[in-house]
Amino acid sequence: MGFLKEFKDFAMRGNVIDMAVGVIIGGAFGKIVSSLVADIIMPPIGLLIGGVNFTDLSVTLRPAEVIQGVEQAAVTLNYGNFLQATFDFLIVAFAIFMFIKGINKLSQLKKKEETEAPAAPPAPTKEEVLLTEIRDLLKDKK
Repeated sequence: MGFLKEFKDFAMRGNVIDMAVGVIIGGAFGKIVSSLVADIIMPPIGLLIGGVNFTDLSVTLRPAEVIQGVEQAAVTLNYGNFLQATFDFLIVAFAIFMFIKGINKLSQLKKKEETEAPAAPPAPTKEEVLLTEIRDLLKDKK
């Protein structure tokens, strides 16, 4: 039972659970950004460069052929998929960077508010000054 208890303690540790939540949310965020790239950003870019769909870009290394009645698929170098994945990565990385930058900015503002020195106490009123002087005079008489 020692091994199972140790594993349970490890798995239920706060950092592991936080990391799991982060991975799940990150996966969902990645899908959103991938959709943004594929469905919104890339079509206008493709239109600007002549209606090219990046995922269709490839170089045929060997054309398809039929050998002894069996069709052999073409061998292609699909560099368009690589370009699309690169664009996806750059946009996801930029979106995450902006998100983290915003969180850090909010965190810094919160820390700044917490560490700001409290305002100086208000100056004593005339009555307080007079009472302080009277107290000091009485102390000196004793």
